[in-house]
Amino acid sequence: MALQIGPCAPWPTELCCEVPDGVGEEAVERWTAVASQILWALSGRRWGPCPVTVRPCRRSCLDDVMVSFQTRSTVGPWIPYIGVDGAWRNASVCGCKSDCSCSELCEVYLPGPVYDVTAVNIDGVDLVVPDPDSGVIGDFRVDAPGRLVRTDGECWPSCQDMAAPPGTDGTFTVTYRWGLALDEAAVAAVSELVCHFLRGCAPGSCGCKVNRNLTKVTRQGMEMEMLDPTLLYAEGRTGLPLVDLWLVSVNPYRLTSPSRVYSPDFKRPRVQQWP
Repeated sequence: MALQIGPCAPWPTELCCEVPDGVGEEAVERWTAVASQILWALSGRRWGPCPVTVRPCRRSCLDDVMVSFQTRSTVGPWIPYIGVDGAWRNASVCGCKSDCSCSELCEVYLPGPVYDVTAVNIDGVDLVVPDPDSGVIGDFRVDAPGRLVRTDGECWPSCQDMAAPPGTDGTFTVTYRWGLALDEAAVAAVSELVCHFLRGCAPGSCGCKVNRNLTKVTRQGMEMEMLDPTLLYAEGRTGLPLVDLWLVSVNPYRLTSPSRVYSPDFKRPRVQQWP
């Protein structure tokens, strides 16, 4: 996916506090966006769902698997390759099969996690989108991990005109939403953080401060020791109960981003960035 520095939209909230006097709706929206970006980053940058339109691109028919090399097809040109035993062989460009199907399985890869697919357009024509609620099967489905499989008896285009605008003849676009869905726990966590910001940054307040829990008390000499808040920040925590409980449950190992596997032989779908 393209570089993303924050959530695609502010997270929904159910504020469990009264908005301080002097704080307008614009300030609430601003601190909601700030809290959403902070929790999105601390929880591993995996949350959405965020809409994106991609233009898939295949390397060749050799996108499939090495087992197709073993099945000598008698049609089409031949491409030399080195087998696992170090010997040179010829692979047919045509007649490639999937590694899990007896017939050709037409599929393309979508970087994910894929939440749902909202539109698929080929040569300016939209395919039927599945709708389980209404019983519509549709022309495609999504298999894990992020494989868009065509089910109407046709195959995806093997190439497309990248210079042509999306939705025109000779193009192939997929619009889908990626990222994990926000649940009630996430809404509660961001709501608590927004309330913390609103109380600390309201007119006349003393600023946003972490809850400094007492860690040591000496009764006779009245010696007290407070937890250093910088230690909490270094651990990716905030000191707020609901926020930290949610972060521990969804990101216990404090990952900074989703795990990915990269290959120099794999072409990722193209995403238009501008205009």
